[in-house]
Amino acid sequence: MTDVSGAPADVLHTLFHSDQGGHEQVVLCQDRASGLKAVIALHSTALGPALGGTRFYPYATEAEAVADALNLARGMSYKNAMAGLDHGGGKAVIIGDPDTIKTEALLLAYGRFVASLGGRYVTACDVGTYVADMDVVARECRWTTGRSPENGGAGDSSVLTAFGVYQGMRASAQHLWGDPSLRGRTVGIAGVGKVGHHLVEHLLAEGAQVVITDVRQEAVRRIADKHPSVGVVADTERLIGIDGLDIYAPCALGGALSDDSVPVLTARIVCGAANNQLAHPGVEKDLADRGILYAPDYVVNAGGVIQVADELHGFDFERCKAKAAKIFDTTLAIFARAKADGIPPAAAADRIAEQRMHEAAQARGW
Repeated sequence: MTDVSGAPADVLHTLFHSDQGGHEQVVLCQDRASGLKAVIALHSTALGPALGGTRFYPYATEAEAVADALNLARGMSYKNAMAGLDHGGGKAVIIGDPDTIKTEALLLAYGRFVASLGGRYVTACDVGTYVADMDVVARECRWTTGRSPENGGAGDSSVLTAFGVYQGMRASAQHLWGDPSLRGRTVGIAGVGKVGHHLVEHLLAEGAQVVITDVRQEAVRRIADKHPSVGVVADTERLIGIDGLDIYAPCALGGALSDDSVPVLTARIVCGAANNQLAHPGVEKDLADRGILYAPDYVVNAGGVIQVADELHGFDFERCKAKAAKIFDTTLAIFARAKADGIPPAAAADRIAEQRMHEAAQARGW
C-alpha cells in the first residue's frame, strides 16, 4: 500500500508516528548520471551534529533501504549518547551492489548531497564503504571522517571498534563470573570481516578459545591460515548451538538475535559488533528470561565512532583508545542500572541515553 506521494505507507508511518521514528530529517538523494540512489536520515541533533556511517548495500527495495536508514540513524543517536560524544545520530545508505556500481563519480555525487546539509550530518565508513571511499567523498564534503592518514584522517575505525567490543566482553565476564579475564573461555564469532578479524586477535592474545563462521570463505581462510587453532563451523546456526560456548559475538549484519536463534543459543553472554542485533522489541526480555546476559550492541561497538568523532578535532590514537577503554565501565554501569531497575540491559542503556538526549534538548530550549 502507498500513499498519494507513492512512498510506502509503512515507511511514512515509521517516520512520523511509531516509536522507531521521531527523526528530524530524511533526505532522498538521486544522481542519474552516476546511478546514485541514497537515503540520509538524521534522527537527532540534540547533542550536536548527527554522526554516522554510510552503508552501501544491495537492498531488495527502496522501502527496505529507507527503513534501514531510519533504524540505523536512531541507533547512532543512542550510541553517540552512550559514548559521551557531543554528536547526535544520523546514517546514510547507498542503494546497490558496491562491487558493481561503486564509482568515483557516484561517491563524489554522494559527497555533494552530504555537503548540502551544511554540517548537520557528518559521514564515515560502514558496511560496503572504506577509507579510500571516504577520501573521495571528502573531495566534495568537508564533513567526512574515516579518511586515510595521508588525507588528514584517522584511517580504519574497525581497529577501535573491535577493541571496544573486547572491553564489553571483559565487563560482561566481570558481571556474570566475577572475573574480567577471558582466558579459557570459548567465544564464537559470526562474521570475521573488518571488525571481527581484529576481535579474534584480542581474544587469542588473552588465551580464549575462538570459533568462527562467515559467509565469505576468503574471510575464514584469512583467519584459519594465520591461526590454525581457531575453530571453523559452516554457519551461524551451528555456531550458536556449540556445547560449552561461553560468549556469542555477532559481528555481521543486524537481526542476529531473533525468535529462532535465542531459544537455541548456548552462550551465557552475547557481546558483538553488529548493529541492531535485536530482531524486534521483546527479544531482550527473551534473552533475560533464558539467563543470557546481553551487552547492548550500540554501547560496546562505539569504539569506531569514538575514533571518527576525534578525527574532527585532530586525531590522536592513544586518546581515542583511552576513551574506548571506558566502554568497560559504561557496560558495567548499564548492568548495574538494569539490576537496580529490574529491566534488561538493553532497556537500561536506552534509558540512560534518552536521559542524556532529553537533558541536552532542554538545555537548548527545544
